[in-house]
Amino acid sequence: MRTELMENNTNNMPVDKSLLAAIDLGSNSFRLEIGRLDSGHIERVEYLKEAVRQGGDLDEDHNLSGDAIERGLRCLARFGERLQGFDVSHVRAVATQTLREANNRDVFIKLAKKTLGFDVEVISGAEEARLIYQGVSRFLPQSNEKRLVIDIGGRSTEFILGQGFTSHHTASLHVGSVAWSQKHFGTGELTEKAFTRAEIAAESIFDTLGHQYSNKYWDIAYGASGTVGAIADVLVQYGRPVNTITKEGLLWLREELLRAKHTDKLRLLGLKEDRKPVIAGGLAIMMGVFDALNIETLHVASGAPQAWLVI
Repeated sequence: MRTELMENNTNNMPVDKSLLAAIDLGSNSFRLEIGRLDSGHIERVEYLKEAVRQGGDLDEDHNLSGDAIERGLRCLARFGERLQGFDVSHVRAVATQTLREANNRDVFIKLAKKTLGFDVEVISGAEEARLIYQGVSRFLPQSNEKRLVIDIGGRSTEFILGQGFTSHHTASLHVGSVAWSQKHFGTGELTEKAFTRAEIAAESIFDTLGHQYSNKYWDIAYGASGTVGAIADVLVQYGRPVNTITKEGLLWLREELLRAKHTDKLRLLGLKEDRKPVIAGGLAIMMGVFDALNIETLHVASGAPQAWLVI
């Protein structure tokens, strides 16, 4: 990989016209992915991620707060600097659940377009799920296995059943790590009562998926999200298999969180600072997913944001 492709365009260097860029305005984080498409394969050139956490700043009227808008714009301004010189046709920016919900999303979208320098598209839950599957499937070995892909976001969780590069069934449910942490662990206290309530509430929502998502209809389950990656990163530090999440691992992590008693006191190897405020909600959701769909093992997949580059 040529080092000059990693340099900021403010150095007056011409932009490589083979590069594509994707911006994901998620409920927890904003992400910028820059890659090069070559013979159907995407080579990652650069990846930037910031914990903007807009999903925690929707008021009772479902409006984004002024602070949330400002945080988002500051991040997009930095992304915009990196994308100077890119062709409009080579950049796609998409927003997901928080901006689907926000009543003042048009205000933010208008400011975001001006700040970033490119259009921002609010996509549906079904489209988000489809794109997630496309991104994940590009990083998996091609086979005839029937796949379940799960993405736990900040305010929504997507479920996709597919085979090869084709998604057959998609669902997007309004439960995510930011909203769930805020609702059930808002004070930062980690208690048995709070976990039980959060897990039961999550499982009851996932039960609405219906019979078609039961383990009779898929061979292997994959997880692709910050929550999935954060949990796997902790588990591997304590002797669990790489890129693998099991029910035993989830129960162990639950006990560790209960032992800490408060998010401020969490001292787990592999757990990043920006994940501490939302790890409890994400874990409760994961427990609910495992129970609702009878999952024994979830394999960590990568690549979901890269679908924005080519679809």
